[in-house]
Amino acid sequence: MNASEIKAMAQGIMARHSESFGARLHHDANSVELTPQPMPAALRQEPAYLAALQACSALGFIAVDAETLAQAWQRQGERSGQFDATHWPDDSRDFGLSGADPTLAYASCPRALGLYGVLPTAEWVGRMARAGVPTVQLRFKSDDQAAVLREVKAAVAAVQGTGALLFINDHWQAALEAGAYGIHVGQEDLDIIAKADLETIRRSGTRFGVSTHGYAEMVRAHAVQPSYIALGAVFPTTLKKMATAPQGLSRLAAYVRLMQQYPLVAIGGISADLFPAVRATGVGSIAVVRALVNAPDPEATAQHLMERMQATT
Repeated sequence: MNASEIKAMAQGIMARHSESFGARLHHDANSVELTPQPMPAALRQEPAYLAALQACSALGFIAVDAETLAQAWQRQGERSGQFDATHWPDDSRDFGLSGADPTLAYASCPRALGLYGVLPTAEWVGRMARAGVPTVQLRFKSDDQAAVLREVKAAVAAVQGTGALLFINDHWQAALEAGAYGIHVGQEDLDIIAKADLETIRRSGTRFGVSTHGYAEMVRAHAVQPSYIALGAVFPTTLKKMATAPQGLSRLAAYVRLMQQYPLVAIGGISADLFPAVRATGVGSIAVVRALVNAPDPEATAQHLMERMQATT
């Protein structure tokens, strides 16, 4: 097959999927701005792979995600016996997500974690837990390990009797020592935490959540079989500098179709008015940060957001 035929295959993918996944500009407060990306060096020479690599790069997927999708598109064709430009890959087998040993998975957590408050201090954790927020995360930033341990222990104490599930961001040793329900880490932490320590966390029965920002990171997260996977940032956020562009609802929906074996948490710039659209993708939880801590009345806001969660089930 020559280059012009491969280009025609790529154009077929783009014609079918550009409306959903295409790189384009928006002009509203919740805009997701994506731009075409340089095509990475090809690792294979099959026509379907090359076409998908070209198309996904043009649709705005960064190099590692375009590569992951191109490999999946190739496997999809090998399974079906034909190239289908109309079907966006969403079969776990085509991404290498099948065949994991369930005995090596982390302890399970509810599929629907509900409203998930990401909070800066133990005081905030207790306040939102008492307000009825079902899942809370302590994201306490400090290099003072003694202060970290005190804050984590205070957070564990703060949720006692409330029914809230408490995850600790990053500080896994303190979380284990304090007996927290779960730990949440970013992708970079999977590089930092030694395999022996990951095994210690798994054997403890502590739940383990992992952040992801696209296809390649979801595949990587699956390799450790976490308790849940966070997907984001869905919309623009100024809370932290993101290495990847906001994902948008179409990508989020595609991620949910692929990763439905896990409890899923959507995060990133999700305001109350966007809850219905986000929940419609199938995620069981929406995480918020500023929506709670910057609210004039955080308890009332928490109640409103929980009602929005229920209204969209």
